[in-house]
Amino acid sequence: MIADLAHRAAPSGRGRLLDLACGTGQLAFPLRGWFADVWAVDAEPEMTEMVRAKAIATGAAARVRAVTAGAEDLHSEPGAFELIVIGNAFHRLRRDPVAQRAFAWLEPGGCLALCWSTGPWTGPRDWQRALDSLLRTWQNALGASGRVPAGWDQARQQVPDHDVLSRAGFEPVGRHEFSVEHHWTIRELAGYIRSTSFLPPPVLADHTAEFDAGLTGELSRHMANDCLTETVSFAYELVRKPSSA
Repeated sequence: MIADLAHRAAPSGRGRLLDLACGTGQLAFPLRGWFADVWAVDAEPEMTEMVRAKAIATGAAARVRAVTAGAEDLHSEPGAFELIVIGNAFHRLRRDPVAQRAFAWLEPGGCLALCWSTGPWTGPRDWQRALDSLLRTWQNALGASGRVPAGWDQARQQVPDHDVLSRAGFEPVGRHEFSVEHHWTIRELAGYIRSTSFLPPPVLADHTAEFDAGLTGELSRHMANDCLTETVSFAYELVRKPSSA
């Protein structure tokens, strides 16, 4: 998906990328090779701290800038970015003002991509149902169930994302979907869960070891060949700011 997105957005190699609501930088880091400069922006300080640490560890600190700011509060010059990406997060933002601000932030002809993927707890396999149940139990126990509000997708159903983007001035380029078989170890899965917004390290806090033990106990019975297998679906919707804007 990353290579396909880069091909269709066609960055110059000299421009700037904005990964908005970046989480741990799942899009910023694989895309950084196509840009001279990357802004990884998130409202949660623990997320941008993880991005900052990862940038140092991977030797990308000079290129990847971690910024703690809400999407509605970020300050940037008009036309500052060649590409803006939002991964699994547009529905959590105030979509209309964010779309309008993103339109202004992009250079003429620049693109915005809404990217998403299925989570390992959403599939039909026994281990995925067990994981979903375990995560719900921990969210309730830690008072974190409100991090994914009830009815979060209602507004999106009433007014789809592409309508929000269209009225902000964007032109549609297309939606592109991919699927791949992925094999998890329990350790990798635990790390992935901590990169999400609903059970990050500050939420688990002193319960991290207990959570990991429970995860191992619950999922080890489902492992085959020392791994857990799922089919991951990826997709992105690409829109473009008109060159004449």
